[in-house]
Amino acid sequence: MRGKLIASLFTIARCASRQASAIAFAALLAAAAASPVVAEPAPIQLDVVGGLAGVSQYERFEEPFWAKRVPEITGGRVQARIVPFDRSGVRGQEVLHLLRLGVVPFGNILLGLAAADDPELNAVDLPLLSPDIAALHHAVALWRPRLDAILQERFGLRLLAVYTYPAQVVFCREPFTGLSDLAGRRVRTSSVGQSELITALGGTPVVIPFSEIVSAVRTGVVACAITGAKSGNAIGLHEVATHISRLGISWGVSVFAANQAAWEALPEPVQRQLEQGLADLQRQIWEAAERETQDGLDCNTGRLGCTTGRPGRMTIVEERRQDDAWRMRLLADAVVPNWVQRCGRDCATAWNRFMTPQLGVAAQATP
Repeated sequence: MRGKLIASLFTIARCASRQASAIAFAALLAAAAASPVVAEPAPIQLDVVGGLAGVSQYERFEEPFWAKRVPEITGGRVQARIVPFDRSGVRGQEVLHLLRLGVVPFGNILLGLAAADDPELNAVDLPLLSPDIAALHHAVALWRPRLDAILQERFGLRLLAVYTYPAQVVFCREPFTGLSDLAGRRVRTSSVGQSELITALGGTPVVIPFSEIVSAVRTGVVACAITGAKSGNAIGLHEVATHISRLGISWGVSVFAANQAAWEALPEPVQRQLEQGLADLQRQIWEAAERETQDGLDCNTGRLGCTTGRPGRMTIVEERRQDDAWRMRLLADAVVPNWVQRCGRDCATAWNRFMTPQLGVAAQATP
């Protein structure tokens, strides 16, 4: 009798337990239904205007960084779309002002083009200022605080990175031994500064589109051309020219900047992630510019170091000690004064503050 009673009690307990569990489960379902569903926040979408299409800087570095690296370093919180400015319907000269207006929130500004409106921006890449990549590093480090202030105060932009293309050098169809030999020659140029330099050397500057350089040299329209060592090889300039200078005339420096309002709209953790990522991207682009400059020289002359171009048989014109003294005189007597004349007294003051103490080249304010 006692055993049957205990069994009955266990049966009742099990039933009660099941009923309690069912009640508890129902209560949980009701609570879940009453609670608002917290959805994952949508990814932040950034629209970016990059540099020139079809070149290594964009294809190997800028585009992969924004398309792949940014989602990785932000844990998927940021997605980005990037398009090169020359395929976006935006003229290179317009990127700076579109950034200022916020039409373009993030963009790559080629300083040589932006200098048409504000010559002070491109002081860091004046012709002959940086004959090699080490000198360019130094010049950028000196001028970057000023560049940061100009972008922020005049255009409402946040400077995030400074990029450079490989060196632009001199190709000639006949032998030359240095800059002084360009006197009397017609030379292809691509900027106001380069044209002023050739004029100061006693040559005749001729502005010719990149795509027409080879035919201009072949037919004698120009005797020499200033362009990238690597890009010149890519279009076949090594087949119509005989000598190439190692001396960097200019580089093609650009800045990556954000509209200040667009930047401040980003969460602080995302800002830090992008700053760190862009610092690494900047380093990679500079290292590539140095490699590609040397690779261009190696390919044009047919050296074993040529890896990505077509071997030529050109002769390298090495910079001599007297050429460096000549370069410094040209900077002091022609390049910097011409820039100041276009830029104004305030530019001379800024140059003398940031550049003169280290470079020894002073700027005289125009009357």
